[in-house]
Amino acid sequence: MKKFEILEHKADLKIRVFGKTKEELFQNALFGMTESMKPEIKKPEEKTKRRIKIKSLDLPSLLVDFLSEILYLTQVNKEIYREIKFKKFTDTELQGEVIGQKVERFGQDIKAVTYYDLNVYQKKDKTWEATILFDI
Repeated sequence: MKKFEILEHKADLKIRVFGKTKEELFQNALFGMTESMKPEIKKPEEKTKRRIKIKSLDLPSLLVDFLSEILYLTQVNKEIYREIKFKKFTDTELQGEVIGQKVERFGQDIKAVTYYDLNVYQKKDKTWEATILFDI
């Protein structure tokens, strides 16, 4: 199963994300967002870790809040995060540790994660899919 695909959009970045579980869906959304930023890593061997804790109203809001928090951490710390280890995961709350690396520069800037056209659902085969639009 592929992790994500970039969808056509005139002005912004739109991706479709896939996962066998909700946790994998969130992991792949994180990966899709960070890969789309085209980061230039300073020292690939050096890793950073940051703890995150997020509460939201529902699963779609949790996804937007999660990606928004990662985007904030990316911009403030000039780091890219490609992996998360969940300590807690429900439809309204998550806790975990993101693992990242320092970045020299980004090839594409993402300004925000939006609710526009947001879609998070479980398919008949029990896998998960989400469509997310980023303001660039």
